[in-house]
Amino acid sequence: MDIQVLTKRIKEISDIYAEKFDISRDDNWYVLKLQEEMGELIQSYLMMSGQARKKDKNSDEIKNNFEHEVADILCHILLLADHYGIDLDTVVQKKWLDWKK
Repeated sequence: MDIQVLTKRIKEISDIYAEKFDISRDDNWYVLKLQEEMGELIQSYLMMSGQARKKDKNSDEIKNNFEHEVADILCHILLLADHYGIDLDTVVQKKWLDWKK
């Protein structure tokens, strides 16, 4: 998966969503939305690990929800990086992948 192509596709969907729901996205929105999604991920993790109410969901529904929340986090990271002009390919190479040299 090419990260730049994925980012472009995610951004297109995010733009459609923002227009449909009249959401104004400023610098704060990108960080705060990521925080909101992290909260949802943590909630679904707690349900999956048996540390929170299951809200009448079965194990498959809870696992599916957890997977969707992980996807939300990834997409919002891509949106945040794009908004701030961060070249994730370069930064990930320097921060993570260079350790393998």
